[in-house]
Amino acid sequence: MSMKSELSRRDFIKLSTRTLLGLGAVLGLGGLIRFFSYEPDQGPPTVFDLGDAGSFPIGSRTIRGEVPAVIINQDGVIVAYSLTCTHLGCTIEKDKESIGFTCPCHGSAFDETGKVINGPAQDPLKALRVETSGENRVIVHTE
Repeated sequence: MSMKSELSRRDFIKLSTRTLLGLGAVLGLGGLIRFFSYEPDQGPPTVFDLGDAGSFPIGSRTIRGEVPAVIINQDGVIVAYSLTCTHLGCTIEKDKESIGFTCPCHGSAFDETGKVINGPAQDPLKALRVETSGENRVIVHTE
């Protein structure tokens, strides 16, 4: 009884095909596992501690780029408006010629209370929820 040590062409093709199919299945399964275990980015923070309320004196208008928002102390009441344009979401800037804001992308203009002065934006700036904590810290919520 002699053992044949050479692989026939047919056996080689079968072995190669099975190996490639098995490798493809393993790679595909790995891709599926990675796909289903994906955790989306948590996104930007929605709560900002802006510090001591004393740093916002009456009549002040403070732009905070990390939020982005303008913080206004109106006669002891602190309010905040988003600096995200309601047209297409660009970050608006303080107007150099007035106390309002302008959008550098498409030219929308807003007054100091966020109302639209000039389009293409149709909606006013979003008023943000502001809290003062027990430790007299200003907390702004963007959602």
